[in-house]
Order: sequence, then C-alpha cells, then structure tokens
Amino acid sequence: MMKRETPSIFQAERTPLRLTFLIFSGASIMCVASAIDPLRAANRIAGEILFDWQVVSLDGTPPVTTSGLPVSVSGRLNAADRPDVLVMVGGFGTRDLGTPALNTAIRRVARSARAIGGIEAGTWLLGHAGLLEGRTATTHWEDLEDFAAAFPGADVRPDRYVIDGPVFTSGGASPTFDLMLHLIRSRLGMAVALDVASVFIYDQARAATDAQPLVSLGRLDGYDARLAQAIRLMEAHVDQPLTVAAIARRTGVTARTLELIFQKSIGETPGAYYHRLRLNAARRLVLDTAVPMADIAARTGFSSASAFSRAFSAMFGRSPVTMRRG
Repeated sequence: MMKRETPSIFQAERTPLRLTFLIFSGASIMCVASAIDPLRAANRIAGEILFDWQVVSLDGTPPVTTSGLPVSVSGRLNAADRPDVLVMVGGFGTRDLGTPALNTAIRRVARSARAIGGIEAGTWLLGHAGLLEGRTATTHWEDLEDFAAAFPGADVRPDRYVIDGPVFTSGGASPTFDLMLHLIRSRLGMAVALDVASVFIYDQARAATDAQPLVSLGRLDGYDARLAQAIRLMEAHVDQPLTVAAIARRTGVTARTLELIFQKSIGETPGAYYHRLRLNAARRLVLDTAVPMADIAARTGFSSASAFSRAFSAMFGRSPVTMRRG
C-alpha cells in the first residue's frame, strides 16, 4: 500500500516533516500531547519549523478526549491531502470505526505518505485498512489478545512501540513520547532529543522492545527488586494465578518475608494485592470491551463465571453485568 522506496522518516534530515494527526473522540489527552508536544518543543529548540503539522478529525468537529477536553482541529480528514506522515490517535470506541469509507481514505493517504502510524487504539485502523499484513505491530496491552486475533496476518508484540518500515505503532502515552523522542533523535541528533526530554523533565528509561507492564512501577524497580519481581510475576500470570508460596520461591525469599515486604511497601498482603490486580484487569475488560463474562473470568484467573461475579461484586459493589450496562 505504501511506496517502500521512500526514505525512512527515522533518519538524519533537516527538511521539514509534514504530519497530519487524525484524532478520534475517546482518545486520551495524554496520548495526544505525547504525540504532538515533543515536536513543538523540538521546533522551539531548533529555532525553525522542522516538524509542521495539522490536527484533523473525521468530520471536522473537535474530538472530545476521555478527560472531557476537546481538541481543536483545522478541519476534517481529506484523503486528497499528501502529508509526509499520517498519525491516528484513538481510544475508546476507535477499534470499531473501521468502515469501508474510512479504510479507503486511510489507504489513499498511505499510498503517497512516507509513513503512517497508529497511537494506542489508532493501531486498529491500520489493521482494518489492511496495512499491517506481514508487519510487526503493537497496541495497548489491554487489547493485545483481541488485536492479535483480529489481525492474524500481523506479528503482534507487547513492545512499547514498533517501527516496521513505513508503519509505526505505539501502545500508549509514555511509549508515544519515547517514539517521538526517537524520531527527533533520528532526524535532528541526540543533543536536540536530550534538550526536548529536559523541557519535560522526562527520563527515558525503557527501550522500545520492553514489554508493556500491567502495573507501572516507575522508580519502584530501583527501590526493592524483590517487590518489583513479585509484581511482575503476578501480572504475567493473571490468567493462571500463582500461589504466594510459588511467587516467594521464584523471588528468592520466604512467603513470610514476601508478606513483610508487601506490608511495608504497599500496606497489604501479596494475596490481597494479587486479587485486586486481577479484578482491576477484569474491570477494564468489563468496561472497555464486549468480551463475554465467561471469557473475562478465564482471562483473569477465576474458576467460573459465578466465582468471578461474586469476587467482582464484593470488590466494586456491583456485578460485572450491572457495571457494563451502566
């Protein structure tokens, strides 16, 4: 769909790069800002317009982000435009917007663009348009399983962001900031990228190929490796929970020591934290997807839909069915 002979946008180049950001209602304002603001800072630091962008929506009206804040746009998506890069930023509901008309418009822009990207749920539109066949891609970790099933021709990975030729995908706000820093570094050099990161007091501590975590530990990794390791084990076994004894053994401590570590750092037992982690993962599936309750129960490690419903109701005060209807 895209001209493979076109030079990559991720290489040293001072020619202004023209980008169109297509924003959808339901996107996160953090994703929108992470995609655009680093480029704004790079222009200011460079003292010239090296990234030239416009922001559009499907119908020309301001898309409303999940925080309720609208995003100002210059107009609607015009398939006849010829930007260097089309970036689609999506969120709740975007995965279901792959209409034939939109798919055709995306493919038309892609044919002349040097690159095309999907941010968070914007990756679904790349898939619907047939642009991920034979390519490596990622999306937000909550959608990875459904995304892989929907696009079996793609090599879906849990990476923070993926660049495969002229197609790039990102899993969320922080990975998108990393991706844009990589773009700036590739085109303008490390010094400009470091200055941009410094503007936002941003520490890029992860590689693109690092897996997206269910639990963002931040600086916790540096404070207590045993706690971080235990939580990583929990999130890696949400569907088939480990016993606390097994987690302790793999962490290299006794079960009692692990309990003391959790009580001191988090204020609850490992078992209670693990239970809450699984139910929070379940709540996201209940609210943000149409996955059947029995499948949600299996994905989050409950022996039956009834056991899941009881635990869910006890934690959140409503059954999963009631919460989804609400």
